[in-house]
Amino acid sequence: MEHGQTLIAIVLEVFEALVPLIIFFIIFQLLYLKFPSSKLIKLSMGIIMTAAGMILFLYGVYNGFFAVGIEMGYFFGSFEQKWVLIPVGILLGFLATFAEPAVRVLCYQIEKSSSGYIRANLMLYTLSIAVAVFVGIAMAKLVYDIPFIYIVIPAYLLSLLLMWFSDEDYIAIAFDSGGVATGPMAVTFLMSMAVGVASSLGNRDPVIDGFGMIALIALAPIIFVIFLGVYIRHIGRKDNE
Repeated sequence: MEHGQTLIAIVLEVFEALVPLIIFFIIFQLLYLKFPSSKLIKLSMGIIMTAAGMILFLYGVYNGFFAVGIEMGYFFGSFEQKWVLIPVGILLGFLATFAEPAVRVLCYQIEKSSSGYIRANLMLYTLSIAVAVFVGIAMAKLVYDIPFIYIVIPAYLLSLLLMWFSDEDYIAIAFDSGGVATGPMAVTFLMSMAVGVASSLGNRDPVIDGFGMIALIALAPIIFVIFLGVYIRHIGRKDNE
């Protein structure tokens, strides 16, 4: 079965994504920014390198990780001991988030904006562990046929409860982290693996049981980052006493 996309299709996809931003920048450059030519050359080189990087990255993701995720899902789903899927999901959830470029950019921005108070490495490991735990939960949902609503509603209620005890800075970071964690690595690799697992289980519907993982991945950083904010707030209170 062919899961990938052609290079031409990916080039067109990247072109459609970047052209509106480039047009928007050109309008602002002509009307307001007025950058010198030396600055424009650097910006142009950056845009070209970004486009090339996106094309190569998406080509690798669509034709590599997506296909591998499906096949790995079939492979592990065929195991007689289904519980193996849970530790495998935890490991792959951690690695996929740790390798996610958007997560690293967010962590860098957090450290820069907080003047080094919130370290990038702390955020990176927090997000990676968070996604690892919830991918493990998603695999347990598949293995033991747990209704999705029994997981997602208590998890959202927990996140809302933790918001009352966390610093406001961490609440804003938490919800942004949830969106960033659901990047190309998670969607193409982890979701495809879940669909592959659900497809390999004869009594399961891949549409009902294979999807929902991305919602859990988006929820994972929200809970863990807010919990981190609660912990740091608690530590700060103890230091002030």
